[in-house]
Amino acid sequence: MSFSGDTKEELSRQISRARHCQIAEIAAIISLCGRIQINVKNQYCLRMQTENAAVARKYFTLIKKAFEIRPEVSVRQGRNLNKAWVYMITIPNPEDSLRILQAVRLIDEDGEINENLSITDNIIIQQRCCKRAFLRGAFLAAGSISDPEKFYHFEIVCASESKAEQLRDLILSFDIDARIVQRKKYYVVYIKEGAMIVLALNVMEANVSLMQLENIRILKEMRNSVNRKVNCETANLNKTVSAAVRQAEDIQYIKEHAGLDSLPAGLGEMAQLRLEHPDASLKELGMMLCPQVGKSGVNHRLRKISDIAEALRDNFSESQ
Repeated sequence: MSFSGDTKEELSRQISRARHCQIAEIAAIISLCGRIQINVKNQYCLRMQTENAAVARKYFTLIKKAFEIRPEVSVRQGRNLNKAWVYMITIPNPEDSLRILQAVRLIDEDGEINENLSITDNIIIQQRCCKRAFLRGAFLAAGSISDPEKFYHFEIVCASESKAEQLRDLILSFDIDARIVQRKKYYVVYIKEGAMIVLALNVMEANVSLMQLENIRILKEMRNSVNRKVNCETANLNKTVSAAVRQAEDIQYIKEHAGLDSLPAGLGEMAQLRLEHPDASLKELGMMLCPQVGKSGVNHRLRKISDIAEALRDNFSESQ
């Protein structure tokens, strides 16, 4: 099973004790993947459809616990390419459907369907615990998380911009950076940062998935840190080797065209040491001198040698 599937499986087995939290979670599921049908007698029939067995099981359990209603469950094979099984949870009794719709505030006192589940207007998600439950239900109904081994991405797909904005604002209330992007005819609320996804899992109380993600994040950060250090050390080594090769070439040029005896005493000793120890660092070369010289002193002498070699090359070119 995928990381996203494991997270939903974990959340499906977590049932809030408080009825108001159960109702908030039911509201999110109905809002994002529910259907309200009206028959010729102007009676309501509430349906919820999903391809995830864990989500169907959670919705069935919540309805049963919160309203003492036993929904009807049907299963059929989908018509899409992957032929996935589709689970349909139906509340056949119009009175039961109306009671649920009124409880989750999807229908007003006049019997008009209302799907404005904004956090400012809907009293069922005013409490912080109910906001947690609502986010949990929204993720179960229409959310997914990418494999954190590959990249970090958390999203919930909404059918309308107003629902996406409401959900984004709810997530922002937990100090989690969430954004909205339009994808074809849908609006997607998404979180990209690994640390922010960890916070979202904590809000939904997916503790097992949270620990798995944290472990992966720690390992990835350690690998990235090691890679950065290796790359840095490799770059420094290449720089040191290139500089040593160039210095040896300059000294060899001076030796062939003017002789090392032409160099001042301090530079001559430095040149001889570089030829004898081509792989030595500046610090090691400085310790070989008598008296010893620091890295900056060694670098200064080698620069002077390089200037002398360059001057010799210029003179040779002019004489040709």
